[in-house]
Amino acid sequence: MSRQGTDDIVITHPERVLFPDAGVTKQDVADYYRRVMDWFLPGIAHRPTSILRFPEGIGEQGFFQKHPMRGMTHVGHVRLREESGATDDYLCPTDASSVVGLVQFGAIEFHPWGSRADSLETPDYLVFDLDPGKGVDWNDIIDAARLVRSRLDEVGLQSFVRTTGGKGLHVVLPLHTPCTWEDAKRFAQAFAHTLANEQPRHFIAKANMEERAGRIFIDYLRNSRGATSVASYSLRGRTGATVATPLRWQDLGKCKHPGDFNIHTLPRRLARLLSDPWDGFATLRQGLEKALRAYGDSID
Repeated sequence: MSRQGTDDIVITHPERVLFPDAGVTKQDVADYYRRVMDWFLPGIAHRPTSILRFPEGIGEQGFFQKHPMRGMTHVGHVRLREESGATDDYLCPTDASSVVGLVQFGAIEFHPWGSRADSLETPDYLVFDLDPGKGVDWNDIIDAARLVRSRLDEVGLQSFVRTTGGKGLHVVLPLHTPCTWEDAKRFAQAFAHTLANEQPRHFIAKANMEERAGRIFIDYLRNSRGATSVASYSLRGRTGATVATPLRWQDLGKCKHPGDFNIHTLPRRLARLLSDPWDGFATLRQGLEKALRAYGDSID
């Protein structure tokens, strides 16, 4: 089990209620991550990772943190160059003790880069975040994810799906072949704008909240250097202690609500699974060459 080495980490104030609506305590959060560690850890290990901390619980304002601080003795870090040209240390979990150590500091959510610390300039997956505006039905989001999958299939790209633990879905595209951040962003932007231009009543590729009502924002902005997206099996700092959950495409229609999976139901789901819903994700090798050619006319 990947939880090895975490038992010596003392969770202070274990009785502190972090999710008042669900009565979930800080100890419950630590126990959750220990229970799902074998599933969760591969998605963040050896990647620069931002955490969303709620030291006093989700009833108070949380805050993102990406740099290590004094006392985080169990957590690794990586020195990297920022867009300004300066260098700084970023949180970079390496093992189960890193995760539980961050929970001790009030971390609830984990948001890794799309590249590993040993190959920072080479993204190994892309994320299309389907973020619904007001008035969009859940079934419409499912249909949108299936459409994105189909369009990616047309250019020879296999994709996977997960709930975000929020309102929408992520369609995730593994690469695992040499790819630059520039190409990743160019393709993701062109793909999103093409879909929005073809179906403007259903999709939007601009982050303007006022224009999203009744439409789904195809957020491609997570596919640039330094951007992050929530990790699979990460808790979310939301009512219900929901979890970002990978699904098989054939099981997506069985998901009745974006909050179906939470701190209580997710471990039970994992115990019943006979195989990984994202089987093959970590080893699938595919590139963007054909996709960039197909969407080249859409790139400004």
